[in-house]
Amino acid sequence: MSYARYARFLPGGPQRRVFFPDFYLKMVKPQREHPPNVVVFHCPVQMTKFDVKNYLEKIYNVPVERVNTSIPFNPIVRDHQNRRWMPRDEFKVAFVTLADGQTFEFPELFAPPASEDDDEVIDSLKEKEKKETQALASRGGLPSWFGI
Repeated sequence: MSYARYARFLPGGPQRRVFFPDFYLKMVKPQREHPPNVVVFHCPVQMTKFDVKNYLEKIYNVPVERVNTSIPFNPIVRDHQNRRWMPRDEFKVAFVTLADGQTFEFPELFAPPASEDDDEVIDSLKEKEKKETQALASRGGLPSWFGI
C-alpha cells in the first residue's frame, strides 16, 4: 500500500496538512426542561468554556452567546474487597446558549408505538392461535407435524 508523500513543510511554502481538534463534544438530551435556545453537551474535563465556544463557532458555524460548564459529582465507590473503583469516566457538562433568534429542539429519535395498531395485531394473533388450537383438538391432541 502506498501513501501520498508530501513535501516537508517550510515557512512560506504551501501548507498541505489537515489538523483535527483534540477534543470532542457529545450532544445529549437534557434531563430537565431548558429554554429552546440552550443545548447541552458532554465534553472532556480539560475543555474550557472558550474551547467549547470556539469549537462550535469555527467548526460548525453555530453562533454562541454564552457557555456555562459544570462537572457533575462522580462518587468513589468501594467494591467487596474495599478497593476504590470509579464507576464512570469524568466529563464536563456544557450548557451552550445560542445567539438571539437561534433555537434548537432535540429530535425525537424513537417515536412512541401506535397503540391502535398494536391492539389490532394482538387481536389477529389471538384469533390465529385459537384456530390452530381448534385444529389440534380435532386431531386428538397430536401436533400438526405428526402425520402419516
